[in-house]
Amino acid sequence: MIIHMAQSISLSSPAKTHAPGISASSLKTLGTLTLLLLALPLNASLVLVALLLKSLRPQNFTTEKPKNILISGGKMTKALQLARSFHNAGHRVILLEAHKYWLTGHRFSSAVNKFYTVEAPEKDPEGYIQSLVDIVEKENIDVYVPVCSPVASYYDSLAKKALPQCEVIHCDAEMTQMLDDKHAFAQTAQSFGLSVPKSFKITDPEQVINFDFSQEKRKYILKSIPYDSVRRLDLTRLPCDTPEATAAFVRSLPISSEKPWIMQEFIPGKEYCTHSTVRNGVITLHCCCESSAFQVNYENVDNPKIFEWVSRFVKELGITGQVSFDFIEAEDGNIYAIECNPRTHSAITMFYNHPGVADAYLGTGNNLAEPIQPKFTSKPTYWTYHEIWRLFNTRSWSDFVYRFKIIKHGKDAIFSWQDPLPFLMNPHWQIFLLLIQNLQKNRGWIRIDFNIGKLVELGGD
Repeated sequence: MIIHMAQSISLSSPAKTHAPGISASSLKTLGTLTLLLLALPLNASLVLVALLLKSLRPQNFTTEKPKNILISGGKMTKALQLARSFHNAGHRVILLEAHKYWLTGHRFSSAVNKFYTVEAPEKDPEGYIQSLVDIVEKENIDVYVPVCSPVASYYDSLAKKALPQCEVIHCDAEMTQMLDDKHAFAQTAQSFGLSVPKSFKITDPEQVINFDFSQEKRKYILKSIPYDSVRRLDLTRLPCDTPEATAAFVRSLPISSEKPWIMQEFIPGKEYCTHSTVRNGVITLHCCCESSAFQVNYENVDNPKIFEWVSRFVKELGITGQVSFDFIEAEDGNIYAIECNPRTHSAITMFYNHPGVADAYLGTGNNLAEPIQPKFTSKPTYWTYHEIWRLFNTRSWSDFVYRFKIIKHGKDAIFSWQDPLPFLMNPHWQIFLLLIQNLQKNRGWIRIDFNIGKLVELGGD
């Protein structure tokens, strides 16, 4: 992917060379569009070969009782992966996305039987829920699997009550609110005797400025409780070198009672992320991997301590839905849950070759005594355009070799020999047109996320 291409292109173009009337954001967008055009012939050739080979290989389905499955979040790779998993098991898949992303390349997947767009739930909650009700009735949906954004999680919980005619694999509204609130989650986990970092809810910058850090053994970091796609990557340690620097940093953040933050103890160690699909407090599908800078590299690891933590937590709450956790394994081997996101994690792409995903979600099949995990033959997943950009921006030969090995030994999360079109349409249709729209509006962006299928923007979704 073209991570931070915005900064890279603008830095390489001196201001004095800018054509009159063309902004720096427009120049970096034009540069990115050019790179995508250069990559198009290679991508199209690969997809054409895959389509020809696919025509020679019939596909066999494994279920005798197919269901109608509705999956939201159609622009995201994790929705595509679930669509393929249900389709490969013989089910009929209907894909859903907000109007803004009608151009998602995943709608061209052979795993998708129908594609719908609806109003974004935060813009029209009642209209969104009614649209879901209409689609469920029209398509005779048996199971709704929300693959939602952080903002949409709550609205899908509300929609659950309006859809009694189908099963919704998602937490109830009260549960979603608690899990999404980093401070409330930490308090709940602590009440079960589970380990979490020390934390404080912050609604005013002065709470941090007046905090007595001298009594603390570790530094702290600040994280927005409402989802913030940009600032979530800021891990500035507190206190800063001087009280003045601490005050300046904290006052630069949009902290208020309406937008609370959490001041969380920073525990050095190795960070992990997980995804678990849970039915009535029992995990049916689970994966765990080391966290990466922008969460675009996934390789399954076996960490029994983390699995036990998640198992106890979901059992205590009797959760049904999809839950993703971030953990820190400290230097002493103890694990601490940093936060929980009550929705699908992109790490589910590691199940690309597992035939049991549909059964794990539906609670069917004969092999659910233990939760399924990625197969031993599963390769680490990545996104090609992320990796190529990183490959050509390495600063040393060892870094170049490391990035090359990721491509060589892993698997692109979107590409499939049985379903190749999304690999072409995601970058060269979906992202390309989003860039064109930004260019027309002369609007800037921070980075491209091929995984989520969007441009990351300040104040964006």
